[in-house]
Amino acid sequence: MRNTARWAATLGLTATAVCGPLTGAALAAPSAAPASLYAPSALVLTVGHGADAAVAVPERVVTLTCAPTASGTHPAASDACAELRAAGGDFDALSAGGDVLCTKEYNPVVVTAVGVWQGKRVSYERTFANECVKNASVSSVFAF
Repeated sequence: MRNTARWAATLGLTATAVCGPLTGAALAAPSAAPASLYAPSALVLTVGHGADAAVAVPERVVTLTCAPTASGTHPAASDACAELRAAGGDFDALSAGGDVLCTKEYNPVVVTAVGVWQGKRVSYERTFANECVKNASVSSVFAF
């Protein structure tokens, strides 16, 4: 239960820090000119071990901003943004491709993405059987 509370607090604070500035534009006066021609795209990505995000403790957390340019703490922000754009923001469509042989060891790894993609709220979670399966299944978006 303690891990769940810590997970929720960490994710909530990180999402607020990344997405909080994005809500200010929505509260601006209707007559105010838009600050940018780009729809906001700012995400908090996590990787942790556990059966799902409710019990997993995030081991790695990065931020990814894709509009107007790729930035954030993600080590390959440009590649990750390009792959998300190509997939239309659909995390299930991301695929690393290639044939990789993995052991059948069960050590679940959960990845999450929370934030805004092209102006729409995003909340994504996926659990993989182990780290090898995760690396073989997803592209550079969750490679950090």
